[in-house]
Order: sequence, then structure tokens, then C-alpha cells
Amino acid sequence: MYAYVARQPILNRQQRTVGYELLFRDGEHNAFPDIEANTATSRLLVENYMAVGDDLATASQRTFINFPHDSLVKLLPLLLPRHKVVIEVLETCIPDDELFAAIRHLNKQGYTIALDDFDLQPAWQRFMPYVHVIKLDFIKLGCQRACAFVAQHENRRLKFLAEKVESREEFEAARAAGFHLFQGYYFSKPELLKNRQVTPETLTTLRLLREISRTPVDFLRVERIISSDVSLSYLLLRYVNSAAHRTLSPIGNFKQALVYLGEEKIKLFVSVVAAAHASIRKPRELYILSLQRARMCEELARSSGIALNSDQAFLAGMFSLLDALLDKPLPKLLELLPLSEEVHSALLLREGPLGDILNLLDAYDNADWDSTARYCQRLGMNEAQVANVYHQTLRWLASYQIPYQK
Repeated sequence: MYAYVARQPILNRQQRTVGYELLFRDGEHNAFPDIEANTATSRLLVENYMAVGDDLATASQRTFINFPHDSLVKLLPLLLPRHKVVIEVLETCIPDDELFAAIRHLNKQGYTIALDDFDLQPAWQRFMPYVHVIKLDFIKLGCQRACAFVAQHENRRLKFLAEKVESREEFEAARAAGFHLFQGYYFSKPELLKNRQVTPETLTTLRLLREISRTPVDFLRVERIISSDVSLSYLLLRYVNSAAHRTLSPIGNFKQALVYLGEEKIKLFVSVVAAAHASIRKPRELYILSLQRARMCEELARSSGIALNSDQAFLAGMFSLLDALLDKPLPKLLELLPLSEEVHSALLLREGPLGDILNLLDAYDNADWDSTARYCQRLGMNEAQVANVYHQTLRWLASYQIPYQK
């Protein structure tokens, strides 16, 4: 299953693209689907920021993202890198005290705030010190009324964006009135893009939601749940390595990633992933095999006659099928993750002891006993130990109530 998003360029007075508004889509039809607004925002965040990083939708320029009232009050924008996004406060938002507190907090955190489809109501006046961009809808307000508003407020520090500009005449009038930014069909219709979805199993998501509801959060229990699902594992490490949270050194295990983020960010992460959840049409066996390879790598590292880090081995096994799961080249995906050089070399080049473990797994799966014996010798173990680890792993998979299918 694919994730869809449309993007429409936002231009400056010289008609150069300075950003894109991201518009949620749920299929090849380039129109907003019949879906609840908060769910749409959560899916857009997961599918276009957590999952694939700097893809076509989010690369280079800033992205303008719509947030409904509930998502803003819950401070979901804090999941995003503040220097790459503009938070659009939807016109359906109620300018109450809760929203005011949220906008003021986001402003203090350095986020750029835009009021979408601004309707000139007096209730929004107290928000103005914390707002950077006002979007005026030329279809809703009319060109003349929108231009008159900008002319009356041209001395403010605000930037004004003319949206739904349909003709050259409207663009020229808006530019003459003092608008700074422009968007609409006159320049470009929204462009539809798609990426492979990254979504965890429903049961795993529910277990995570239950765990983060505890006080305090038990990071060991959360770590165990996340490490049992390759999609959640990828999303977590991708999020940790985002521009907003980039680590100074590679993450060695999931517990380290959880502690690094802290309880509040983990709760936000899980709530957004849960809200965005949908089944992915990939063979279930790929997920099971990823988990099997992770566990086998971990146990083989412990059984090896040479010193190996079992946490690093687990990561190598977990992500060894990531390209098949996400339909993207493995080198591109690994660029988004804060993995150690040993894990990178093992996954991309099959180098080092971790690379030998992955090669051993492949040889054993293919009943290539000569290669199995050769890699066993290099790792300081024997074939009987590999067979024992294999059967232990099947029993371990059964403890997760995952039906194993070879």
C-alpha cells in the first residue's frame, strides 16, 4: 500500500518557489478524501516525515502543513523540525484559550505560525503577536477585499500570502497591494506524490498505547514492544535522527533512543503513529522474517567466539530486509538512521563480523552448508550452535504469538 500526498508550490514576489503546502491524499485521486482532519494530519506526519525523510514532498524548501484544533492543542507540531515547517492553523480552529496557549508555546519554541483562510474576525487579534504569516483566500474573500486588508496592515511585521490566485490579473493586484507570498492554480495545481507506507501491526500499536498511558512509563516494556516490530523500529530511529532531534553519536539500542527522546516526546510519537495506523499490503512473512533475523543475529553474536555487540547485531538483522519492506534502495533508507558504522558496513557491504553473521544467516537459509561452515569458522562457532539458535528463535517467535511460516 502506498501513502499519497499532494504538494502545491508557494512563490515569492519574483515568482520563485520558496516552499510547498502539503495536502493529504488517500489515493490516486488528487482531492482531499472523506477523512477526519486530525487523522489526516497524523498520517501526513508519519508518512512524509517519520517514514521516508527528505523525500520529494519535504525536500529543500519549507513545507506548510495544516493542523486542526485538536492536533495543535496536543502540540503535535513539536514532532517536526521547526526550521523546515510552517504550522498552518486551520480556519476551522476555535480561537479559545487552549489554542492561544498552544500557539504561544509553539512560537516560543521557534516555530513559524500561519493563519490559514484568515477571516478577519476580532477574536484572532490576541494571536497576532505570535503569528508570522496570514493567508487570505481570494475565492472566499474576493481579490478586492483581500488586497484592501493587506493595504491597511502593511506596516505590521506580518507576511501576507495570497492563496487561490486564479489569474495573472489577481497576481498583479496582490503584488501591488503588498502581498509577500502567492499560491494558486495560476502558478501550479497540486502535484501528487506517493511513497510506500510504513505502518506497524494493529496489536503492537495498541500495546504501545497502553504502555505510554502508565505513570511512569516503563521504558523496558516499551523497548520490548518496539523491537518486536520492524516498522516501529524504523520509524523510531528515523524520528530520532530527524533534523529536530539529530543525535551526536549513533544510537546503540532502542532503549537508548527512548531515553534520549524522553517520556513526553515518546508519548507524542506513539500517539501520532497510532492515529495514522492502517494495514500495509506486504506479505506478513516479511515482517516475521525481519524479526526472526534480528533475534538470530542477536543470539549468534552472543554465541560467537569473538567479542560482538548483541544490540548492534539485533539492529543489523532487523533492518536487513528494509528495502524489500519499503520498496526503496537500502542505502537511501540507511542514510536516515543513526546507526553505527559497523551496522552500516554489515548491511551495505556485508563487511566485518556483523556482515559475517548476515552472510551466515543467508547461507543457512539457502542450505549452503559449505558457506555455513566457513562463516561459522570465522565467527568462532559451529553448525550445531547455529541450528540451536534457529530453533530457539522459532520458540521465541511463538512467545509473541506470531504464527511462523517458512
